[in-house]
Amino acid sequence: MTNILRHTAGVDGEVFAAHPEYVALIVFAEGIGNGPSDDDSSAVLDAAEQHLRARGLTRPADDPHVAAWRAAFSAFGAKPSKYPCSAEALAARVLKGGTLPRVNVLVDLYNAVSVRTLTPVGGEDLDHLQGALRLTIAAGDEAFDGPDGAPRPGEIVWRDDAGVTCRRWNWRQGVRTRLTDATTRAFFVFDRLPGLDETELEDAAARLESLLKARWSRCTTRRIRLDRD
Repeated sequence: MTNILRHTAGVDGEVFAAHPEYVALIVFAEGIGNGPSDDDSSAVLDAAEQHLRARGLTRPADDPHVAAWRAAFSAFGAKPSKYPCSAEALAARVLKGGTLPRVNVLVDLYNAVSVRTLTPVGGEDLDHLQGALRLTIAAGDEAFDGPDGAPRPGEIVWRDDAGVTCRRWNWRQGVRTRLTDATTRAFFVFDRLPGLDETELEDAAARLESLLKARWSRCTTRRIRLDRD
């Protein structure tokens, strides 16, 4: 995993120029599995829902971190009411009286952490990543196999050598790198802007690592941090 940590992720300078306080904390996990949502993963989601409701927010944008993401999306031309960051989209379901989707075990676990901490979190299959993972500004002609078509020019996207893996920063993931029942190695991206303390970012990553290791006794994790420095 050492080579993975050193060579598979980066953020283009143009992104930091526009968002100098941005931090990506990436957790790499091996020795894991996956499967349909079950009682245990559903219980983790239930607890996250209860935790969010107890915060007393009327809407996700009342949280300063979510508000920062709304401003960031607006800055590259994505209207946040139509294209909310992933954490806001999940939290809005809960605050409107709904429940979080039950997708599969891995997605359930990272969604629960995202909602509990109001931090955008995404998870993808490491074995389907082709070349280096990087956050960049789209030209508009990149391949993307999600339902929404190619990214628009100027949009901030995660991509590898084969194309875009997630559009609008953390809004919509593609199909190629999604977490499936065959996943045994994954990476999880925690996105941070002002409004979330550094310790809260680290705590969010630690919470997911704890959930993974409780589920799979052979799970090992490593982190890398990507910031302007």
